[in-house]
Amino acid sequence: MAVTLTAAAAARVREYAGGGKGGGLAKLRFGVRKSGCSGFGYVVEFADRAADGDSVFTSRGVEVLVDRDSLAVVDGTTIDFRTTGLGAMFHFDNPNAAAACGCGESFTTAEPQ
Repeated sequence: MAVTLTAAAAARVREYAGGGKGGGLAKLRFGVRKSGCSGFGYVVEFADRAADGDSVFTSRGVEVLVDRDSLAVVDGTTIDFRTTGLGAMFHFDNPNAAAACGCGESFTTAEPQ
């Protein structure tokens, strides 16, 4: 499978990435960390290069890097960027997420990781 970006998410990444430290477009690092009341929280940041063990997906011209520990939890996720009212944020459509906490900051999977 893969991690994909919608057109809106890819545009937002390109807008904020500008040009990475090396002059090219920075890559999007996407994964999870143990967090919150449900188990996992998403991590989204920029990186200049892939690390050993990263899976690299290209979606709409943006390279998405996923570390090996996060891959099973985020594989198949579509990342969108949505603007609602005065707020704007990334939204994750993750087929592996079985439930989310009430505050929306963390999620759990059906399979223990």
